[in-house]
Amino acid sequence: MHALQDFFSTDYGLMSAIGLAITIGMGVFFYRFFMRNIREDAAAAERAAREGRPV
Repeated sequence: MHALQDFFSTDYGLMSAIGLAITIGMGVFFYRFFMRNIREDAAAAERAAREGRPV
């Protein structure tokens, strides 16, 4: 319990919490960004294949 109290009430604990939040946020952003671009590229490649032109 003392660890949680230090984590949320001290300056080094709050900086750790902020660092963790930023890292997790970046992971979520990059996952969504990459997945969206993969879907768009796959759709573009499928359209190009149907039209008979190189990707």
